Amino acid sequence: LLRFYDIQGGTIRLDGVDIAKARQKDVRRHIGLVLQDPFIFTGTIEENIRLRDMSIPASQVRNAARLVGADRFINELPEGYQHRLVERGANLSTGQKQLLAFARSVAFDPEVMLVLDEATANIDSETEALIQASLDRLTARRTSIIIAHRLATVRGADRIIVLHRGEIVEQGTHGDLLALRGRYYRLWLLQQREVPADAVRPRAEAPTPKTAG
Repeated sequence: LLRFYDIQGGTIRLDGVDIAKARQKDVRRHIGLVLQDPFIFTGTIEENIRLRDMSIPASQVRNAARLVGADRFINELPEGYQHRLVERGANLSTGQKQLLAFARSVAFDPEVMLVLDEATANIDSETEALIQASLDRLTARRTSIIIAHRLATVRGADRIIVLHRGEIVEQGTHGDLLALRGRYYRLWLLQQREVPADAVRPRAEAPTPKTAG
């Protein structure tokens, strides 16, 4: 989607435009991306949120951090938004780095699309709750693609696509998929810990499929 590499077959179109024929910077200007392992560079927290884009005012940086709940830990740091981070954010927890990545996307405010790629995979429950609370604001007024194994992350999606071994096996809303009582339903029960794993996992079933919405 962001053309870090081009696909070998088929096309990806945004508003009818083949992205392979568009300039990379034009594509990336309209798409926000939050990865499982966010890129954090040596510099201040403020610089990391705005990605050194000085056109983003400090007030917008702080508002973005507040919207995703990152301001809670930032304000506890000795120098707040001017607190310096080391390479790869080694002086932050995994959850704190992920909150900065979400704040970065809010500050960037992509016009067209937001892509969350396993963005809640390695975070603690408290951080996940903060992110879940801000997801509606993050995804408002734009197309959002959320790739996740944690189904709570996608339950509010307009359309959930369940993949298994590279094939689409189910799709619909959260309610639709629960009503099917199929693969998504079993995974949801497992993650809600409503029943023992052995009671809902079919024999010789493959590992948990990836769910996108």
